[in-house]
Amino acid sequence: MFESLNDRLEGAFKNLKGHGRLSEVNIAQSVKEIRRALVAADVNYKIAKEFTDKVKDKALGQENVLNAVRPGEMMVKIVQDELTELMGGQAEGINLNGKPSTILVAGLQGSGKTTFSGKLAKFLKSKKKLSPLLIAGDVYRPAAINQLQVIGEQIKVPVFTIEDNKDPVEIALQGIAHAKANNFNVVIIDTAGRLAIDEAMMNEISNINEAVDPNEALFVVDAMTGQDAVNTAKAFNDVIDYDGVVLTKLDGDTRGGAALTVKYTVGKPIKFTSAGETMDTLDVFHPERMAQRILGMGDIVSFVEKAQEQYDEKEAQKLERKIKKNKFDFNDFLSQIAQLRKMGDLKGLMSMIPGMGKMTKDLDIDDSAFNKVEAIIFSMTKHERENPEVLNMSRKRRIAKGCGQNLHEINMFIKQFDQMKKMMHMMSKGKGMGNLQNMLGGGGPGMRR
Repeated sequence: MFESLNDRLEGAFKNLKGHGRLSEVNIAQSVKEIRRALVAADVNYKIAKEFTDKVKDKALGQENVLNAVRPGEMMVKIVQDELTELMGGQAEGINLNGKPSTILVAGLQGSGKTTFSGKLAKFLKSKKKLSPLLIAGDVYRPAAINQLQVIGEQIKVPVFTIEDNKDPVEIALQGIAHAKANNFNVVIIDTAGRLAIDEAMMNEISNINEAVDPNEALFVVDAMTGQDAVNTAKAFNDVIDYDGVVLTKLDGDTRGGAALTVKYTVGKPIKFTSAGETMDTLDVFHPERMAQRILGMGDIVSFVEKAQEQYDEKEAQKLERKIKKNKFDFNDFLSQIAQLRKMGDLKGLMSMIPGMGKMTKDLDIDDSAFNKVEAIIFSMTKHERENPEVLNMSRKRRIAKGCGQNLHEINMFIKQFDQMKKMMHMMSKGKGMGNLQNMLGGGGPGMRR
């Protein structure tokens, strides 16, 4: 996410290296490169020009400051502040004051509305402790209702549907009435995807919006569509005057134009971002944190928050005791992998750690990074998982056949597991430090360069 923009901005800041202070000349050179970087990220030229003019004015205000701050660092700070302001300044909450609270989800075809509706339902259920009801209001796309029902079963959230009813306004109103009668305190209405140029469909979403009068209307945007997404967001806002934007598919090859300029163009905040297909990958949008990630500074606050969400104190204490006794086994390792998966996209997670974004840039890391490792462990017997030391050559050959990998890969994984186990045991005793790099990459079965 934003790798190209990050690289170009870094190039702009490099122009200031070797200079003892900011000057009109080196500021102008750096600002020119920043503007080029933004335009390459699919930011409208007018917005890019206005942005860099602000950066230039602030930098010139620091021109005569003689202090320990290097010119490059000063420019990074100025750009970070301006990016934060451009994207909205601060995180915006979601209005949940209704009885039930009603959330209308709208957007283009293929933007990820149905998946987002499921993610939002899970978010509200698990993090806000609410009782959500999903309403299937997409009566046009084949299998749309079935998709929402599958998602509902997965996250254990009921889905309201009306068979043979093709009126989305009536479906929404009856769904809300059902929610009131059955004590659901939040309703999420998934609507059909539509094109801004389709007048009939735009009239329909306007009618739904007017009929249900939602507490919150959210417009879902595919971040990979860049400036086109911003233009479409403006067209939809003119029709339903929505409350906020959701950026989906941030794990894709996005240049960043939509994230950077939708607030400036439409005047509505980005409220959520989504990456990946799993139901746990929905995040509240924080402009300051996103600015830090764009500039390659990581987002350690979000990383810690994600880790805390998966933290189970009793399980952690149990694991700590096993590590101290050097009893960490393959079942424990599987449990740790499961927690990592719940935190979201692995490469995205690593990019949140300062410095790790560059280190993992050329690594092929995705949600399947641990598949081979899991296949090896699942090919073991219960006894072998609980007692790694019993794995002799004949057992390894059987495991290799079971998971479809060669003996060399099995030996390498077990060797790395042993090394990690020893390292964790030493750390629990205060005798040393180490890292999991070889466990994740460097020729291991999980990652490729």
